[in-house]
Amino acid sequence: MSTLFSHFFTKINQISPLEHNFTEVLSTIALKPKTLYFYGKMPENMSKTPDQKTIKQHEKRQKSSTKNRTPVKTIRPKTVAIVGSRHNTRYGEEVAYKMAYELAKKGVVIVSGLAYGIDSIAHQACLDAGGITVAVLGTAIDNIYPTAHRPLAREIIDRGGAVMSEYGPGTEVFPKTSFLERNRIISGLADIVIVVEAAEKSGSLNTAAHAIDQGKEVFAVPGNITNPYSIGCNRLIRQGANPYTGPEDLLRLLFPEAYIKKRKKPSQTLLFGDTEGETAILRALSEGLRNGEDIMKVLGISASEFNQTMTLLEIRGAVRSLGANNWSLN
Repeated sequence: MSTLFSHFFTKINQISPLEHNFTEVLSTIALKPKTLYFYGKMPENMSKTPDQKTIKQHEKRQKSSTKNRTPVKTIRPKTVAIVGSRHNTRYGEEVAYKMAYELAKKGVVIVSGLAYGIDSIAHQACLDAGGITVAVLGTAIDNIYPTAHRPLAREIIDRGGAVMSEYGPGTEVFPKTSFLERNRIISGLADIVIVVEAAEKSGSLNTAAHAIDQGKEVFAVPGNITNPYSIGCNRLIRQGANPYTGPEDLLRLLFPEAYIKKRKKPSQTLLFGDTEGETAILRALSEGLRNGEDIMKVLGISASEFNQTMTLLEIRGAVRSLGANNWSLN
């Protein structure tokens, strides 16, 4: 490592996941890490503007309020993990770059593994969009790998992001297991995990498996059935993963309220139920929402009211259950 890089990567931070808003979600995953080591800084909570339409990044963590000062409510930034093949095609590069760029423009934090291929493309696209990205290593924190990506790691840190590992300085790791263990952290930090190109035995499929176990939404980019680096993605879709068709697939799940306001269509007026509650739910489903928790949040209704209404709609054949509290119009 050059003198410049050696000097830059000397300040190693150490926390437990519960010590920061961004990493506390890891306390709920299987085999939760006891300690995290990182360079840079973790993404901070966001605050909504008064009109509730835009979300801005705090430069500093929100401090306790003083007299005559109204506390600002903050939320964890929306986070998407983008992973995929180290041997990507031009198609995979274009899809991953545009995806990460558009999400970062909306304030979404991008998480990946700093690897060759799709990982590094996602990190770079996020940086190009002026966003925040986090890289999770499968090596000790003082061993930035691959070494060719040390400049990228520095740029991630310099732009306000973080490079992290659960392995402390000098820790000897076994690549065949440490990179697979790392994947549970990548998925654990994310609200949504998306796989962009994956061979039949790609490590990215392991990340998707962790995401499913953690109850996360999983997307996969459909690919040419003759492309060996699309086998994994096409198989994920066959097994129930969401097919990715564009950034809005993710944005409407991450920001359902904004999506409904932006995407209302005249055809909605044709959707009516027997009650106002039924009509509101039918229109929410027509806009692409499918998860019951998201619908309740957007409409501001209780679980009991939602369940009763959905039961009546299902009996009449207006909606159908997709399982796991996901619904669609019939």
